[in-house]
Amino acid sequence: MVKRKHPMKAAVIGLGFVGLPLSLLLQQKGFDVTGIDIDSAKINKLNQGKSSLSEINSETVASALSSGRYTATSDTSTIKDQDIIIVCVPTPLNEKNEPNLNYLQAVGESLAPNLRKKQLVVLESSVYPGTTQDFFKPILEQSGLSVGKDFYLAYSPERIDPGNKHFQVHEIPKLVSGVTPKCLSELFKVYSHIYDKVIKVSSTKTAEITKLLENSYRFINISFINEFALLCEQLNINVWEVIEAASTKPYGFQAFYPGPGIGGHCIPIDPLYLKYKAKQIKAPHEFIDLSQTVNKNVPLNITNHIADILSNEHSMTEADVFVYGVTYKKDVDDARESPAEKIIQALIEKGARVQYHDPYIEQFKVNKSKTLSSVPITKEKLKEADCVLILTDHSNIPIDTILNYAKVVYDTRNVTKGYDGKAKIYRLGGGHSA
Repeated sequence: MVKRKHPMKAAVIGLGFVGLPLSLLLQQKGFDVTGIDIDSAKINKLNQGKSSLSEINSETVASALSSGRYTATSDTSTIKDQDIIIVCVPTPLNEKNEPNLNYLQAVGESLAPNLRKKQLVVLESSVYPGTTQDFFKPILEQSGLSVGKDFYLAYSPERIDPGNKHFQVHEIPKLVSGVTPKCLSELFKVYSHIYDKVIKVSSTKTAEITKLLENSYRFINISFINEFALLCEQLNINVWEVIEAASTKPYGFQAFYPGPGIGGHCIPIDPLYLKYKAKQIKAPHEFIDLSQTVNKNVPLNITNHIADILSNEHSMTEADVFVYGVTYKKDVDDARESPAEKIIQALIEKGARVQYHDPYIEQFKVNKSKTLSSVPITKEKLKEADCVLILTDHSNIPIDTILNYAKVVYDTRNVTKGYDGKAKIYRLGGGHSA
């Protein structure tokens, strides 16, 4: 990169759970930052000094704006003025559960006519091995510029963990790779000013598959512990006690916990990017297939169990189920790929009347056609419900109120551990109250 007397200019494309925290970090580290997103409502909100994410307070956004070194826009032509362009757009799955790179392609096509020499382009989105080199690079080189000679192209997988208060973004070790040695060198120099620890890997393919390994590891182990929880339940053993006991071993064991299923923008998706590449080269992927099957069955197991619990009183067609929490994890306003959708859909298909409360999600779409609105969690609602289903363990869950006014509570997160109340408690994986 060319040495400058003035702050370096950086554009972050995609201001979601990865891009927004990164753009604010860059501003705090002394960069002039332009955040770019196609969502005009999000852009307007940010330019008013308001955060679009629950875990980032508006004061942080307002402070960045008042510095004069942060702005948000939907205009991708502004990348002409940037030294660094960091791409953090979504990479979801298509209808066939295969990689959908439409957002990445659109970004590449908008960047190509605006690229100039000596710029550094960094891809941070989760992709399958070879995407940076074989998919993104040819699109950018439609500019007439050559990677490694005229401009630099690198890959650095994001490691954002929404809701995690233990690590700041800059404290998480950052992997870096480049299409050429010069590309890697340029990225390493820049990111060494941003992150506490920067780790070089030999190729963009290595960095890409490392990200997929990290999340496939979690995908497989969470799926296994969900299957193990079902086994414990049938043996009338409390899986939560088993995990706690196993965790006393100081080596060779890492605790994973059961729940209503896997959700979010990474864990349910990244392993299928790995599977896609494995199928392309005819490599084995049995663990991913099995884990996917187990994970798909978790919502059905939960709804069947609730039906069994309530069968002594009446059928599901007469049941009122009150759901607490629809986000995929605690204390985030993210319901992408949330297992709550399939669970609520299954309950409705069985005839139950379902209402939900989530302090982070005002409206929740089920089966792409039905939209539910969050209702207040009141003593009356709890008394009326035949079952209160806890799907998310938000920190502000009114657990005492739930246990004192609900008849039956089905707890998928072990949030009722150690609490007393009038409700009869059933827990995913055993440990039921009397």
